Amino acid sequence: MKKKHSNLVATRPAGNKTTEDFRALSHQILHYASRGVPRINFLEGVSRMLKDFSGCDAVEIRLKDNEDPIRFEFMRRTNRTFNFEIMRCVQHEDGTITCPVEGGSNDSERLCGDIMCGRVKPSLPFFTDKGSFWSGENGLSSTSRRNRGPELGGSYSSITIIPLSVANENIGLLQLKSKKPNYFIQSEIEAYERVARNLGVALIYQRAQAALRERVKELTCLHGIAQVSAQPDISLHEILERIVQLLPPAWQYPEITSARITVHGRSYSTSGFKDYPQKETADIIVQGEKRGVVEIVYSQKKPELDEGPFLREERRLIDAVAKQVVLIVERKKAEEDRVHLQDQLRHADRLATIGQLAAGIAHELNEPLGTILGFAQLTKKSSGLSEQTRKDIERIEMASLHAREVIRKLMMFARQMPSKRTKVNLNSLVEDGLYFLESRCVKEGIKLVRVLSPGLPDVTVDPAQLHQVLVNLAVNAIHAMPDGGKLIVQTASSKDYVSLIIEDTGIGMSKEVLKQIFIPFFTTKDVGQGTGLGLPVVHGIVTSHGGSIKVESKPGQGARFEVQLPVAELEDTEESDQNDDCC
Repeated sequence: MKKKHSNLVATRPAGNKTTEDFRALSHQILHYASRGVPRINFLEGVSRMLKDFSGCDAVEIRLKDNEDPIRFEFMRRTNRTFNFEIMRCVQHEDGTITCPVEGGSNDSERLCGDIMCGRVKPSLPFFTDKGSFWSGENGLSSTSRRNRGPELGGSYSSITIIPLSVANENIGLLQLKSKKPNYFIQSEIEAYERVARNLGVALIYQRAQAALRERVKELTCLHGIAQVSAQPDISLHEILERIVQLLPPAWQYPEITSARITVHGRSYSTSGFKDYPQKETADIIVQGEKRGVVEIVYSQKKPELDEGPFLREERRLIDAVAKQVVLIVERKKAEEDRVHLQDQLRHADRLATIGQLAAGIAHELNEPLGTILGFAQLTKKSSGLSEQTRKDIERIEMASLHAREVIRKLMMFARQMPSKRTKVNLNSLVEDGLYFLESRCVKEGIKLVRVLSPGLPDVTVDPAQLHQVLVNLAVNAIHAMPDGGKLIVQTASSKDYVSLIIEDTGIGMSKEVLKQIFIPFFTTKDVGQGTGLGLPVVHGIVTSHGGSIKVESKPGQGARFEVQLPVAELEDTEESDQNDDCC
């Protein structure tokens, strides 16, 4: 037989290998196991070593797995090419193991399964004391088969099947195959058994090393996530952007790994992320609802073993990452709620203080203001006044009326105005209120659009106060469209609420302005054009009726105010409460 050469172990013709040759092969396998290569690469490398060393046509390794056993075969396809193939076997309920093999037979499969499971009798012909099987000629006559064992058939004439045992436990088998008859000799089988024992040790070591390596990567990744999320004053977006960069190095093939985290419809990914076929995902479940997903993809096809091309350790890791993201999202939401609640409390304290001040000022000014207005109106009726004097008195009267309106709003804001509530239909109230605004809209070049939902349930409100809400919101919308636009007034209803929606196409508001619109005396209008009490009064009226108000706006995109009021109770009663709160 022509000599073959390997860069790992010197090759000698079958039957001419020394004990030192087999010892060198075992040393080479153990050394290769310590290099930390992935299991697939390790098994392919070992198969190539054994093929080069033995000179056979195929090397097959079968390993027991946590689920089904796996078969790895390094076989000759042409005179110069070899393929490394992977196939998952099947372990049946009775413990038997089968794995379809090209050119194999049922007898050979049963034999492999028995050897893997340790169900052989070493006393049988062509079995060694260690439970290995070898045969130099598979095509036997029926007379010979009775003495030589099963009919293996297939395309190989000589085979050797050696169990891989560690601590008296079979973890798989090694099978060498040759198309030449009588290729293996008994003296070498014992030497191959010693190599197989070392290979079993190498596999256990390599598996433990890989598990440790994956555990280190997993803990490093999770530690990095904990460090990122623990940083003060960092937003959820920044956290997720940093976390996604920590994921590829934690996977078996970081150079071809990309990651993406999607939360609340927003995605954060590593560079070059694409939706490749080999993918691993974990859902982000927040309070029982799916809010996003963690995705890991390989940009190059890899052999499929545990979970596709991914390890079981990586399945656990991606699940752990998803859980960490859930905790981060929940914590950030709790922080936002806490800040929002603190803002509400501060706002409520500020309103209470301003309300007390406003009530005192309004009471102190109301009486003298009434006197000024009364005398101005009486003086205006006097005869013999010059034109200039009459104009000056009219200015006094207008200023007094303006001041009285401010005081009225102050008293309403300070909850000093009496409230009389009754059941009303919101559509009717809106029609009455818009009647006085139509001409103004026409004058300002604004198109007024009504979208009134029919069949609205009644609401129990103070009609005058709700009319004030409509007018204040509509007038603010008109002021926001100095160059004309569209004012949409809409009503709608749900099971528990009736909604009044005022929407404009005006200049809109920034986030900073939105935060302050309900603060008393805050205004963006020029001096003399607004008191800064319109929206605080609206807010006070709505909340005193048990309702809520939502605002949406962006600069240059208009504003949308939605007032939600509770549906009236079924009893046909009227409520009159002089002490009802107004804010």
